[in-house]
Amino acid sequence: MRRPRTTSRTAALPEPEAQAAPLRPASYSDAGLTELFLDMIAAEQGASANTLDAYRRDLADLSHFLSRRRLSIGSADTAALRNYLADLDNRGFATSSVARRLSALRHLFRFLLSERIRADDPAAILAGPKRGRSLPKVLSIADVDRLLACARQEIDAAEGGARLRAARLNCLLEVLYATGLRVSELVSLPLSAARRDARMIVVRGKGDKERLVPLNAGAKQAMARYLEEMAVAKDPKDGPAPKWLFPSFGESGYLTRQHFARDLKDLAARAGLSPRLVSPHVLRHAFASHLLHNGADLRIVQTLLGHSDISTTQIYTHVVEERLKSLVRDLHPLGEGR
Repeated sequence: MRRPRTTSRTAALPEPEAQAAPLRPASYSDAGLTELFLDMIAAEQGASANTLDAYRRDLADLSHFLSRRRLSIGSADTAALRNYLADLDNRGFATSSVARRLSALRHLFRFLLSERIRADDPAAILAGPKRGRSLPKVLSIADVDRLLACARQEIDAAEGGARLRAARLNCLLEVLYATGLRVSELVSLPLSAARRDARMIVVRGKGDKERLVPLNAGAKQAMARYLEEMAVAKDPKDGPAPKWLFPSFGESGYLTRQHFARDLKDLAARAGLSPRLVSPHVLRHAFASHLLHNGADLRIVQTLLGHSDISTTQIYTHVVEERLKSLVRDLHPLGEGR
């Protein structure tokens, strides 16, 4: 007979709840059940802080919906969960967002069943929304060139603290487009990633997995220029060098994803591009798409992006298909280009 996992929260429960007998859902609040679940995915699946925050928000929304109907996570049945998914649709949630919420529900209730906190899994038979295969937004090579050129020009035009901020933005942009890192991986790079002789950087991605990512000359030059500006701006009273490549006074110690995203959209506007179409994730897509367009293998791109499953990388197959069509058109003896 399986016992509930011993976590800091289960260990702190009164003796009747900590015994091997099935636990009563009423013994827990919705917040308590959510935290037990988050403890599990953090410990057993290596979920990142961002993943945990996303799950917490999604499940808090479910709890709020259920509480208005005098229900809870411990007492909700399949009909209540179907009503919740319908409510999401009525609130205008995108199909992808509804599917993500459903995935969170399934994981939660499967966990509660496995821990014998619930005797059933009301989410097991829920059907997900039909999702179309949406293509990622991609900037053209010319658009990326405009962004990079604008970022470089702004370093030379700025002075003082503004010059350092311009060098930092240029460095972030060059490294992102050169490596295709997730934005959370980018902003949390250690200072050691900018070593002069570094041809590769070690990136710690989802699930705490490490991978090697190569740096091109442009990224290394941007890092070197940014470090020069940091050295000029450094006050001797500031103490030792920071641990992070992009340090900040925030709780994490490094620049936030949101701050970089705002700076990037502002740069896009100054470069004459629509801010709505530019984000760190769009540049990650541009990195992958431009590699594939120029002949890179899909498996190589999968490794560089840190995708654990090739199916995730296959959203870019439209790029490969277009390239194959152009090759046939231009090179086949009976093609249109002959």
